Amino acid sequence: MKVIILAAGQGRRLLPWTHDLPKCLLSFAGRPLIAWQLAALAANRVDEVVVVTGFGADLMEREVARLTPPGLKVTTLFNPFFGVADNIASCWAAREHLQGEVAILNGDTLIEPAVLAVARDRTSGPITVTTDVKQDYDADDVKVQIREDKVARIGKTLPPECTDAEFIGLMLLRGLGGPLFSAAVENVMRQPRGVTRWFLSAVDDLAARGLVAAASIDGLNWTEVDYPGDMGRAELLAREWTHNERRRRQAAMLSYQQPQSQIAP
Repeated sequence: MKVIILAAGQGRRLLPWTHDLPKCLLSFAGRPLIAWQLAALAANRVDEVVVVTGFGADLMEREVARLTPPGLKVTTLFNPFFGVADNIASCWAAREHLQGEVAILNGDTLIEPAVLAVARDRTSGPITVTTDVKQDYDADDVKVQIREDKVARIGKTLPPECTDAEFIGLMLLRGLGGPLFSAAVENVMRQPRGVTRWFLSAVDDLAARGLVAAASIDGLNWTEVDYPGDMGRAELLAREWTHNERRRRQAAMLSYQQPQSQIAP
């Protein structure tokens, strides 16, 4: 599997923290957001990662090279339209990579490794968006209407009475999914002010044709980092993962040492 991380934006809603730092380099529990993402992808034995950069591209390239886990192939791809376009331009810039099994991950989505594993297991059809549920949805949530496991509509303006879940920022493509999505992105880009639209507008067009499925990861840990209020949740989640990781290492060390202590002198 190849994963494309959309990380070209500055994250202006997180100013002043993102004044000269792309938001995917914001640190949580001592590690940049993108480091958490790469670690989660490495844990799933992803074959290749393409990070689409824009704002602070030089810094991003250096940090991605420094943070890449051993054994994971990671390259960067510069989106020159990042200052005037929304993330649909990043998908358009990465269109040559939309072949085979591909996942598209928003650069501001923090996920535990199990999210990708469960999403892959529950993927059905050529295009699948990963969703979660909550009691109510706000204006900034990317809302999803689901009918018989198919996405009927997706977008921020979906009314509450039509909303069944929210999109968490992870989409999977298989088979014809890549070419179908690439063609839909191209179609949006050709429209007046199409470059200012989210890539989900292309997904919404495909959903209207019955081509998009939904995979729930309800119960797993994730969060997006879009507003200052999100940073506290991301920090708590990252600290929990750090704590769990430390406990696993300690348990593994004890398990290794225990047989040695039982050997007669």
